Amino acid sequence: MGTKRSAAALGALLAAALLLSVGCGSQWYTPARLWQALCAADAADPVWRILCFVRLPRTAAAVLAGAALGVAGALIQSVLNNAMASPNVIGVNAGAGLGALLAASLVPGAAALLPGAAFAGALAAALFIWMLAAVAGLSRTTLILAGVTVSSILTACMNTLKLLFPDVAVGSMAFLLGTLSGVTTAQVQRALPWLAAGFVLAALLAADLNVLQLGEDMAAGLGLPVARVRFAALLTAALLAGAAVSFAGLLGFVGLLAPHIARRLVGGDNRRLLPVTALASADLMLLCDVAARVLFAPFELPVGVLLSLVGGPFFLFLLLRRKRSRLYD
Repeated sequence: MGTKRSAAALGALLAAALLLSVGCGSQWYTPARLWQALCAADAADPVWRILCFVRLPRTAAAVLAGAALGVAGALIQSVLNNAMASPNVIGVNAGAGLGALLAASLVPGAAALLPGAAFAGALAAALFIWMLAAVAGLSRTTLILAGVTVSSILTACMNTLKLLFPDVAVGSMAFLLGTLSGVTTAQVQRALPWLAAGFVLAALLAADLNVLQLGEDMAAGLGLPVARVRFAALLTAALLAGAAVSFAGLLGFVGLLAPHIARRLVGGDNRRLLPVTALASADLMLLCDVAARVLFAPFELPVGVLLSLVGGPFFLFLLLRRKRSRLYD
């Protein structure tokens, strides 16, 4: 399928998912009823209040978090040359979570610090994995196992913080599971500058990442500053993942699934892959969030749990394929 057709199909799916997201919940509303409430802007109308203070912020959060984690996953896969890498698999999400919990524990009430702290944690985890790959010469499969180990250690650190700071532990369970329930406009707005910077940097890096895919020696021969491009790509991935984690929690496998979907549609050219990945991951996040709301109604399943149920088997599928493809050696 061509790039334009793929983008159009994913855009149409996104429009349908947006309507589902704002219309679905404990109470279902038709698009006509939602439009009527939005146009009237009557603060006494319960539909208007639900739309403006609950469903629109949640929908915006799903789109932005999904797009950010998907693009971060595509960047990490390009830098590490490993199609099994993603922010949650190699510990970037866990690093972001630890940074955010540290900020919440040490500076209570300073919500504005969360995106920056999450970014710092994500960047530290990404650079550590990168150094392991460069210094220890890990194979691609071993690198994934190292990332899983780092993620487990960081998760243990988060659990320790929950024990040491009981006030933080009260609201941290939903954060650790990954949920969009209760996301506010203010939380999304605080992360928006970080997300915007990450998307711009990703677009600027696309052409250089294409050169990097030719191989390190050839890329250096063509004049590409390989180390600088890799660092910039990891920094951008950490920026996007950290910003998403700061308001959506530890959402897994979006950064693994969406880049594979996009590659099937448009190939490996990052100039096309990154925007299509953003669309695919936004679609995936929205649809999973809607499913999490309605599958067990009136109870709501955290969207992170549903993503793990979908992404876990896919990750196992990739692991089982490693012997049949050099990509996973």
